[in-house]
Amino acid sequence: MRLHFFSPEFLHYLSIMGGRAFFMFVYLVVLFRLLGKRQIGQLNIFDLAAIMGVANAVQNGMTMGSGNLSIGIQAVLILLITGRMLAMFLVRQPGMETHLIGSPAVLVSNGEIVEEQMKRELVTESQLMAALHEHGLTKTKDVRIAVLEVDGSISIVPK
Repeated sequence: MRLHFFSPEFLHYLSIMGGRAFFMFVYLVVLFRLLGKRQIGQLNIFDLAAIMGVANAVQNGMTMGSGNLSIGIQAVLILLITGRMLAMFLVRQPGMETHLIGSPAVLVSNGEIVEEQMKRELVTESQLMAALHEHGLTKTKDVRIAVLEVDGSISIVPK
């Protein structure tokens, strides 16, 4: 069946899609609020995996393709609860966080670039310099320590 713009069938289809999208948006906002999503702007690898899974589940719940709204709702809930349980586990077992999420890497120590860490973490000198510039610095000699955090940001402590 081919739907034409502004036909009653097409407008009905659009209203259903809009309603599903609105419902999924409100559902996600409520779940994130209830589950206490911390520091949404700083993601670790598990947060990123959860967001990718949630995006796919939400898409399935919103579209009228092979997706089903109830399956999308259930998948989002399972993903967010699993993420919350993982966060609770890591709070109770802090030693596991390093193994599962990683640890910060020192990129500059007392003004000297740590080449081995730069290569291991795949950070280029231009990326490092951009981070220095964001902190008002122009030379690595002005840096006491620069650390690549587990969320991908680079923290700078000037001399």
